[in-house]
Amino acid sequence: MMQNVHLAPETDEDDLYSGYNDYNPTYDTEELENDTGFQQAVRTSHGRRPPSKTSLASSLGRPMTGAIQDGVTRPMTAVRAAGFTKAALRGSAFDPLGQSRGPAPPLEAKNEDSPEEKIRQLEKKVNELVEESCIANSCGDLKLALEKAKDAGRMERVLVRQREQVTTPENINLDLTYSVLFNLASQYSANEMYTEALNTYQVIVKNKMFSNAGILKVNMGNIYLKQRNYSKAIKFYRMALDQIPSVHKEMRIKIMQNIGVTFIKTGQYSDAINSFEHIMSMAPNLKAGYNLILSYFAIGDREKMKKAFQKLIAVPLEIDEDEKYISPSDDPHTNLLIEAIKNDHLRQMERERKAMAEKYIMTAAKLIAPVIETSFAVGYDWCVEVVKASQYVELANDLEINKAITYLRQRDFNQSVDTLKMLEKKDSRVKSAAATNLSGLYFLQNEFSQASSYADLAVNSDRYNPSALTNKGNTVSANGDHEKAAEFYKEALRNDSSCTEALYNLGLTYKKLNRLDEALDCFLKLQAILRNDAQVLYQIANVHELMKDPSQAIEWLMQLISVVPTDSKVLAKLGELYDSEGDKSQAFQYYYESYRYFPSNIEVIEWLGAYYIDTQFCEKAIQYFERASLIQPTQVKWQLMIASCFRRSGNYQKALDTYKDIHRKFPENVECLRFLVRLCTDIGLKEVQEYATKLKKLEKMKEIKEQRIKSGRDGSGGSRSKWEGSAGNDSGQNSSANSKGERLSAKLRTLPGTNEPYESSSNKEIDASYVDPLGPQIERPKTAAKKRGDEDDFADEELGDDLLPE
Repeated sequence: MMQNVHLAPETDEDDLYSGYNDYNPTYDTEELENDTGFQQAVRTSHGRRPPSKTSLASSLGRPMTGAIQDGVTRPMTAVRAAGFTKAALRGSAFDPLGQSRGPAPPLEAKNEDSPEEKIRQLEKKVNELVEESCIANSCGDLKLALEKAKDAGRMERVLVRQREQVTTPENINLDLTYSVLFNLASQYSANEMYTEALNTYQVIVKNKMFSNAGILKVNMGNIYLKQRNYSKAIKFYRMALDQIPSVHKEMRIKIMQNIGVTFIKTGQYSDAINSFEHIMSMAPNLKAGYNLILSYFAIGDREKMKKAFQKLIAVPLEIDEDEKYISPSDDPHTNLLIEAIKNDHLRQMERERKAMAEKYIMTAAKLIAPVIETSFAVGYDWCVEVVKASQYVELANDLEINKAITYLRQRDFNQSVDTLKMLEKKDSRVKSAAATNLSGLYFLQNEFSQASSYADLAVNSDRYNPSALTNKGNTVSANGDHEKAAEFYKEALRNDSSCTEALYNLGLTYKKLNRLDEALDCFLKLQAILRNDAQVLYQIANVHELMKDPSQAIEWLMQLISVVPTDSKVLAKLGELYDSEGDKSQAFQYYYESYRYFPSNIEVIEWLGAYYIDTQFCEKAIQYFERASLIQPTQVKWQLMIASCFRRSGNYQKALDTYKDIHRKFPENVECLRFLVRLCTDIGLKEVQEYATKLKKLEKMKEIKEQRIKSGRDGSGGSRSKWEGSAGNDSGQNSSANSKGERLSAKLRTLPGTNEPYESSSNKEIDASYVDPLGPQIERPKTAAKKRGDEDDFADEELGDDLLPE
């Protein structure tokens, strides 16, 4: 083996690397620093002179760089590898990059005054303005975006003029001009300045130097569509469609969809159907399928509606299944990856697409189900079967629930209950939704035991169903256990903080429990969620009123009036609050507005009549009491008030006729007879003795009746008679007067009739203790404005029953 090994000789006679450093001294560049001729050529223009016949000799006796010797020019290239020289042996440093030479000389300073530099700066500024305009638009500041776009347009025109002066017109930046004009047109359109936007788009489209500008006709068509100029919109859509090549398939489909929508708006359903049918055959999508169903529904074609619904169901969603986001193993890295992509932007887009598809399918099914068959129930059954055979199997149960709700809207409670009971055996989600709706149905029918049992079933099926918890709280509250109801509402809010029904009912419950601060907090939170909701605004005002803060109550009611300006109850409530504050003029204004919108509110009518009597305008009060007598014809008090107003205004004959008419209708009314005796005595009529006889007879019967009542109560140890000192007794109302009429009559404070214009004629037959029921001082009626959700109707109106499926 050793015979193949060759040892290196110890002598240098046969050195393998000898001769590599031997070279011609002509090519030596290390001594150039000492070469005076070369250095002079570098520092001066000496080196630029033409070479002479005789080249300069260097200090080493070699020809100069670039010199011609024997007809051959000395080469400028090296023959050694960089860095491998004998200089290292002579003490020179290893510097292959030439760093020892020092820093490079500074760059030549730009001349900012040059035309080219000014043009570059202007172009940069224009681009910055366009970007700022786009950013302002994305932030919602449309006015600022438009101003920036206009500034960019003005500066771009200045740039074009300067560039034309410096260079040829061919060097103008067309892309910059296009972007400036396009952005300006977009900002005009965003600010609804459609005429200016169309003019700007026309400038772009008519300029032949802009390539592919025809696509902007789509934007022009959109503007005409917003202006409801449908013929021009279709014209520009078709022009854009002609100029877009067939390779841009998606863009062409979108334009055709716009054409179809425009045809629907014009009522040209046949043309719209042609457009959507073409789209569904080329590239089916959800919007086109839904619009196709609408078009067939408009023309009433049942079979085509069914086919279009099947096409809509068959549109591919092109999203991943949920199983992809379930970890197949316990690998931590895999689990982390799945958690990261479970809620990323792509997954959110998939959810939105799926939700949109379900919305279109549900809406289309609810639309066509009542018309595709003989009854809506058969139509719903067909839709359910089609959905079960598709990729949207879970929507079948939701359609069944919608079928039950449709029965409910038709007031067919039995069918609705039967439909919902069929879903009790489904999975927990469907069972909970069905039980929730059943609970709401029984609650509306005041069958609280059934409502409570189904609410329990809904809660047990899905403890995290906020609607089920809300309905359970409703049933508990209806039974009077408000503390427990509040706990159910709180649990519903913990499961879903956006459950407005639970939050509203919690506020009402706190109000029932007289925990007004907590109730106000609930309603203020609800106001932040449901801006300008009438019920919420009224409840806030009502809580402030209960907290003895009428100024705040008035302020919230004023906000409520801005939402529902024609609500007579709210206007009456404002009048009541201003009346309690002593501001009669404002109270009159709101009471009058309330009467104008609802002229049948007895309390408002009574207040207005009393106000005119208080201000000595009895003639104006008559019209209000006449309306009250029309509303309550069996109430004698309103007709007595009319007669009294005639008497106070000096129209005694009209008053006498009115009293006689009252006596014919109510012959046992004592007050009417007293005024008839008085008026006949003052005027000197012969009927005075007849009326006086009837009056004495009625007074005697009245005394006997009172004695019987008093003796009966004294015998049983009861309290004094309810007729003693009663204004209703003095007014002589008959026994058929209802309790509300008695309450209203008690609100009129009476004074002695010493202010009557004919009181000087004293009649011995008139009872001196008689009190005129319409004295000059009047206590204002207190109206209680009751909105939907008032505390008196807590179970029926205030509790929000969620009848929609989760």
